Amino acid sequence: MSPRSHRAITLVALALLALPAWVATASTLDQANARARAFVQKTMREQRIPGLQIAVVKDHRIVLSESYGLANVENKVPATRTTLFPLNSATKSFTGVALAQLAEAGKVDLQAPVSAYLDGLPEAWRNIRVRQLLAHTSGLPDILDEQGLIGGGSERGAWEAVRQLPMDAAVGERFAYNQTNYVLLSQIIAKQSGMPYEQYLATHQFKVAGMRASTFGDSYDLTANAASMYSYFPRKSDSKGDPERLSHWFYDVPYSLWSGAGIQTTADQVAQWMVALTGGRLLRAESLQQMWVPEKLNDGGDGAWAAGWASLGTAGQRQLAGMGGARAAFIVYPEQDLAIVVLTNLVGANPQNFIPGIAAFYATPSPR
Repeated sequence: MSPRSHRAITLVALALLALPAWVATASTLDQANARARAFVQKTMREQRIPGLQIAVVKDHRIVLSESYGLANVENKVPATRTTLFPLNSATKSFTGVALAQLAEAGKVDLQAPVSAYLDGLPEAWRNIRVRQLLAHTSGLPDILDEQGLIGGGSERGAWEAVRQLPMDAAVGERFAYNQTNYVLLSQIIAKQSGMPYEQYLATHQFKVAGMRASTFGDSYDLTANAASMYSYFPRKSDSKGDPERLSHWFYDVPYSLWSGAGIQTTADQVAQWMVALTGGRLLRAESLQQMWVPEKLNDGGDGAWAAGWASLGTAGQRQLAGMGGARAAFIVYPEQDLAIVVLTNLVGANPQNFIPGIAAFYATPSPR
């Protein structure tokens, strides 16, 4: 036998030895996807969710992207992979990435006071650090209340009104979620990048990640291929008081709040963004890891958020989440190289509560 023939046989033998492991991996993934599908459809039935998209990213690639149910119930319009769903407050994670990008470019210091970038702020606001805005530890009063924008409902009136309010807490004392933080962050992004917030995201994130259909808006915008939002919560004016009646849900996101709640997109496109983010196309690895570190409080403890992301889990089993409108969520599991995206059109679906059940199907066993 010639040396060339012997080498060829050796290569074939090595390939055959490797084949069972590859088949096992593919089979395991197929099983995980099948379990995820069954779990999601069961959850939809139990929670009466009209429409839903799911996307799973494992080992830096999208391994599942599907849609179920109806984007519009009354007209029986099916939800598809291209149907647009609002991210609502999960938009804040994109804003976190934007600030990390500007920090990489030397245009923003996340540890610098807000007054380094914005003029005319109330005295009590000036020494709040940029990262404290991202992590909701600023102590600022909220520009929103239960009725929407304070100060009469206009964006200008709300901004003037919130500037007159006292601080809710000492800077860095505690975590307190509010929208004023992200109004200020939007202003910083626009000033330091030289372009409006939405243009910055479209250029530096949507385009890079291939999120071609992603846009901004709310219920009042005429957005093609957008899902209708629903709720089972009875209206205050509903004399029937029937909690089982599905109704339209309208949500209002003024322009100044887009950085905190404005993106409309698909689970598939968020998954593409995840691939770009964890693959180094949006941020360097060290910047990504720094972004995901929880912000410290004055007492030395960890706050509930990192820079634009809710910080869940524990050391070695981290979970970084974006959650919005009680109907959209994504969770990243860095140690598992895993991310799950679930978007729904039902207020109260709270997919962050059942995403861990999906993630369990894809989890890699810990080494013993």
